[in-house]
Amino acid sequence: MPKDSSIQKILIIGSGPIIIGQAAEFDYSGTQGCLALKEEGYEVVLVNHNPATIMTDTAYADKVYCEPLSIKSVTAIIEKERPHGLVASLGGQTALNLAVKLDEKGVLRKYDVKLLGTSVDSIQKGEDREKFRSLMEELGHPTAESSIVHDLEGAVTFSESIPLPIIVRPAYTLGGRGGGIASTMEEYKKLVLSGLKASPIHQVLVEKSIAGFKEIEYEVMRDSKGNCISVCNMENFDPVGVHTGDSIVVAPSQTLTDQEFHMLRTAAFDIINALKVVGGCNIQFALDPNSKQYYVIEVNPRVSRSSALASKATGYPIAKIAVKIAVGYTLDEIINPLTRTTYASFEPALDYVVVKFPRWPFDKFPEANRVLGTKMKATGEVMAIERSLEAAFQKAIQSLDISIENIYKGLSELSAQDLEKKIGTPTDSRFFELMELLRRGHSIVDLHGKTGIDELFLSVMSHLVSVEKKLQSTPLTPELLKEAKEFRFEDRAIGEFSEKSEADIITMRVEEEIVPVFKMVDTCAGEFEAITNYAYSTYYGTNEIGPLDGEKKVLIIGAGPIRIGQGVEFDYSAVKAIQRLKEHGYTTIMVNNNPETVSTDYETADRLYFEPITVESVLSIIHHEKVDSVLVQFGGQTALNLAGKLEEAGVQLLGTSADTIDRVEDRERFYQLLDDGGIPRVKGDICHSREEALQVARHLAFPLLCRPSYVIGGKGMVKVTTPEEMQRFIQGADEEYFPILVDEFKEGREVEVDLVGDGVDAYVPGVMEHIERAGVHSGDSMSIFPSESLSMGIKQRVEEYAGNIVSSLHYKGIMNIQFLLQDQQLFVLEVNPRASRTVPIVSKILGFSLMDMATDLICRENLTIHDFETPAEVDGVGVKYPVFSSHALPEIDQTLGANMKSTGEGLCLGETVEEALYKVFEDLHEGVEAGGTLYIDSDLIEISQYQTAKEDTFSDWIKTDHACIYFSDEESEEWKKKRIAALEAGVTVITEAETLYAFIRSKNTDNVQPKPLVHSKTMQGVI
Repeated sequence: MPKDSSIQKILIIGSGPIIIGQAAEFDYSGTQGCLALKEEGYEVVLVNHNPATIMTDTAYADKVYCEPLSIKSVTAIIEKERPHGLVASLGGQTALNLAVKLDEKGVLRKYDVKLLGTSVDSIQKGEDREKFRSLMEELGHPTAESSIVHDLEGAVTFSESIPLPIIVRPAYTLGGRGGGIASTMEEYKKLVLSGLKASPIHQVLVEKSIAGFKEIEYEVMRDSKGNCISVCNMENFDPVGVHTGDSIVVAPSQTLTDQEFHMLRTAAFDIINALKVVGGCNIQFALDPNSKQYYVIEVNPRVSRSSALASKATGYPIAKIAVKIAVGYTLDEIINPLTRTTYASFEPALDYVVVKFPRWPFDKFPEANRVLGTKMKATGEVMAIERSLEAAFQKAIQSLDISIENIYKGLSELSAQDLEKKIGTPTDSRFFELMELLRRGHSIVDLHGKTGIDELFLSVMSHLVSVEKKLQSTPLTPELLKEAKEFRFEDRAIGEFSEKSEADIITMRVEEEIVPVFKMVDTCAGEFEAITNYAYSTYYGTNEIGPLDGEKKVLIIGAGPIRIGQGVEFDYSAVKAIQRLKEHGYTTIMVNNNPETVSTDYETADRLYFEPITVESVLSIIHHEKVDSVLVQFGGQTALNLAGKLEEAGVQLLGTSADTIDRVEDRERFYQLLDDGGIPRVKGDICHSREEALQVARHLAFPLLCRPSYVIGGKGMVKVTTPEEMQRFIQGADEEYFPILVDEFKEGREVEVDLVGDGVDAYVPGVMEHIERAGVHSGDSMSIFPSESLSMGIKQRVEEYAGNIVSSLHYKGIMNIQFLLQDQQLFVLEVNPRASRTVPIVSKILGFSLMDMATDLICRENLTIHDFETPAEVDGVGVKYPVFSSHALPEIDQTLGANMKSTGEGLCLGETVEEALYKVFEDLHEGVEAGGTLYIDSDLIEISQYQTAKEDTFSDWIKTDHACIYFSDEESEEWKKKRIAALEAGVTVITEAETLYAFIRSKNTDNVQPKPLVHSKTMQGVI
């Protein structure tokens, strides 16, 4: 029963589409919050327009609205649903800012909605830079010398008394948006202006730089009676100056003295009590490495990115506890769900060390500015658990799913002088640059002096280098092999260092009984009896956790860190599969290393292994658990790429085989598959060398699309328009780029389907129609489901080709197929033999779970798609749209093409396409209605419906307050610079004519109403 009987229905505000600085950690927090409230008997209403997340699955809330997170939209939902309470602390900065605005505009008061948890006054004291600084002065907790400014003049005045560099921190923003460190006056003025524009209250803090101090975070909890605990403290590998989201993070802190630890912990409690936070709170400190002087950097009076990390690092479910505190429980009333014997007031204890390593998008964007500062650039992160810091570093790096060998190969070609110069500036490769310098004999003291990174961390890295050298220079004894495995050197790496094969190393390990053991994460370091199924591997000590019981055990392989092209949609698929597998009587085991996701909640699967997604790591779990079968369909390309090696090791794959995957991933075999089935494809061929590529190009019509096989998100795809351009591109391509596919690039429209196959037939629930032209990556396209304009004949051909492909492959499970439509001709572009980005979107619009259907067919041998009662029609229409993190990477040109650039996506529903589109563009419509103008940089497009720029030049327009939308589709350097200037000024940039026309089409839509998702039908009859 609800704790407070006056509150029966609660509205939760989510964080919206994934962007850099606000990602899947809020999907995890929000999901926990929904479950915790339903567990307590509340009716839960959720508003969140991120379709990729498990949070917006209708199983988690009584009503789910995929609506814009705006005052207008949320007010309409409040008016319709009449909730008694509002939880805004689980939806990141977006939800927090929205709650403050709802309060300021009187919406909460008008509809008698109580903000649960931390009050608006407390939020403002934590987020408003001026109020926060005043509170810290009152409490006697030092902050760096600073000034609150509301205009450029005030900022310049401050700079006259403080030497550069100066840090700029906008109020009420996420991921350091709009801020940074300025080393010159030009940089400073530019940052102040962008910061003022980014801040919802037009306020920035300009402060003396304390870059170089240690950065320490405390994740703390407080209830309404003032009980406080420290869940976890964390230490950044990088000194102050690098955003904590871009820093390697170690938990618990490793370099603090006991006195320093308790000094900062006491300060954290003092601050959270003064703010009267009710729930979770993150507090960041800067500590002078040469004294005990500390400064308070900032406070997040909500669950945060660090909350998800701290939850997974300790096993303590912060969001679940925070939301129970918000509805009136105290810490000493809530049972710790991991131990089930202690209370939430008991602080977690760790008998291991955790390392978080960021995952950046620079492998997709080599032209991006890789320098790291106070503005976050990472798209995701991995986490590793081990008994030593050396081993945790190694496991974290192995989890990144990047080519470490190529990174070191590139660094080995640099001179020591170049490397020394590079490490002075933080970038995504600094850790690896330091390792290279240590290999060359550089001293720890020297590297510490150049970077400010603590000598302890550098000594740990030096220790790893010493083991490498020992492996290279001495015979491989069992003792040395044991030492190398304790520090988590992979078998393959040991073989390379010792000039042996990987098979030789595995044989030696097995003979010497050097095998991993598995330890528990239990929040109490084994001090109390715990009922936990949360495990990690190590080569230290003995097993703490034996294999699970169960007649049918299945391992689900996750997708690893969030990155462009492989996001939280695969976590949705994995979680849905786990839930359905349990209903079929399977014992479920999950392996993943992403601390942000619901799949790594220890309550999701019957057992969770927090491990790198590598063949060696996965096989060790399979052997330990005696797993019967493995599922790779739901872990994106990362899981799919393991299929061949796992089958070679004798592992049974459920629903698909490595050969099936290869038939659609290997372009040569894929083309043969289509040709054998009489299915049209774009003209092209597979090329294994430069000479072959140039030869093939001579027989094709330009432009051409060149792309490697087995790619994520269009990585490595290049469009070439002339033979000369093809010659230059091919001659400059690395050997690793081959083999590549060279295709004719055809103009047209793109459509795609997500389907479920039973080995013979395919269930195609509808066709998704892209708004933008073909050639724009599907992840960057807006699309309509179900299609509004395709003829019945085209839809029938789509279904026919899909059925032929399923039948030819004998495919069981979920699949995505992309088509090109040109002059009523339909060509198959690509087949993905796995869950896709759009599976959750289609399922949520349909109100029918494709994941449940696919899992049922995989589990039941004789089941067919004809045994399911599928929906006859869709209620309304949905529009999916991409969301770009241009605030974090403004130097990336917004023009769209084969290489995916969006970090997330949104979904809006309507009774008509125009209504759904209006919601997609709601903020732009409001901006234009308030006097905003458009600047159309094209002679081919003329718009009479809107007020266009009256200024003579773009440079004049961009400086005005009414600059709202900039359209430019030219690919020249001049237009690229203008687009980047617009992005930096906070102006929306549109580069596709179809996108602009979609915006115009939705202009005069009347009576737009909130539309909830249809609740998914259950399919109990097939189990």
